[in-house]
Amino acid sequence: MQYILLIATSEAVEAAMDQNALGEIIAAYGSYTDAMMEAGILVSGERLRESTTATTVSIRDGKTHLLDGPYADTKEQLGGFYIIEVPDLDTAISWAARCPSAHIGSIEVRPIWPM
Repeated sequence: MQYILLIATSEAVEAAMDQNALGEIIAAYGSYTDAMMEAGILVSGERLRESTTATTVSIRDGKTHLLDGPYADTKEQLGGFYIIEVPDLDTAISWAARCPSAHIGSIEVRPIWPM
């Protein structure tokens, strides 16, 4: 079954981090991604640009509305994702707990509907 790991962190916290600490997290992501590849579970994954670059699109009464930035005003922003293929939720949770950003943010684990 495929699961998406949605990585949410505070952009303000990341911006205020010591450069060495931030460098350690970035290096940890390389090892984490390599481990997923070696385990044969990685389907895809990407880091996202800052939430200030987002555009939210909605249709109301037949009209398109655009909002600069994310729709929700939250303390944590979506910063990236991984899609993994693993046998069950427990395995997906185990991989989410290994994510470097789990220590400074949160990782939402969600099953994907097959298309």
